[in-house]
Amino acid sequence: MEEKLEPQENSSKESKLNPKIFLYGIPIFIVQLIIVYIISANMVMSKMEKIPGETELSAEEAILNEEDTTEADNAAIGNFIYTVEDIIINPANTDGQRLMLISLGFDIPSEETQAELNSKEILLKDMIISTISSKTLNQLSSAGFKDSLRVELAGNLTNLFPNVKINRVYFSKYIIQ
Repeated sequence: MEEKLEPQENSSKESKLNPKIFLYGIPIFIVQLIIVYIISANMVMSKMEKIPGETELSAEEAILNEEDTTEADNAAIGNFIYTVEDIIINPANTDGQRLMLISLGFDIPSEETQAELNSKEILLKDMIISTISSKTLNQLSSAGFKDSLRVELAGNLTNLFPNVKINRVYFSKYIIQ
């Protein structure tokens, strides 16, 4: 009797790509990535503080606002600058361990405005200190934050003195120690 020898099957089968991986696995993975992206983006956006009193303008509105300024206003820019020198501030959450030295100038349209700011200098300095001391060291160290801080200071000054118009805010010293 002859026995036919059949090839023995290896206990380990050759691995083949399962088509279910392509049909179900990859789309599920992509959906998970999208969900993680949305959740993490929302967390990051919620941690970023929106500056109070600052209104967001669309690009078209910003261009329209720039076009609305008259030539007389443009001629007055830089003629009268009210300066506040050497204010020392403790940024938020530093426990007095870190300090900031700031000097700034407000570009104003007239001498009358300058006289009003001179007479109420203590209120102006208090507003500056309150605004900046509410900011964290990370915010104040951020390069892009200076522009936001300029807008916030101008807005707070306008709220404090409604009849005062601010053209621009300039920083002459901005030192964090």
